[in-house]
Amino acid sequence: MDPHEPTGAADLWSAVDDLWERLEGAQRHTGREGVLLRILKLSEEVGEVSEAVIGATGQNPRKGVTHSWEDVQAELCDVVITALVALRTLTPQARQVFAGHLERVRERPLGPPAA
Repeated sequence: MDPHEPTGAADLWSAVDDLWERLEGAQRHTGREGVLLRILKLSEEVGEVSEAVIGATGQNPRKGVTHSWEDVQAELCDVVITALVALRTLTPQARQVFAGHLERVRERPLGPPAA
């Protein structure tokens, strides 16, 4: 199997479950605090996306170009993974919750309602 070939939904959720189990086994904070910290991890990951975009565009004149667009892609993947693991932390039915929400988002109109 090509390591760059997209995985199916079952593989994705299997990976999310595996990551969740590993993180649960290694967490230092449990209960509500652990859940909140896992959700806050998203802010850190989004900040890394911002840092990579700034670095890829050379927007910091003191640093210049420090990242590539491949770095931005990797950071975006980290955001998605972190969000899915956080969702799995909130509910064992993360797959169903996500699928239902994704379908509702797909059905949303792109613009304002016609007058």
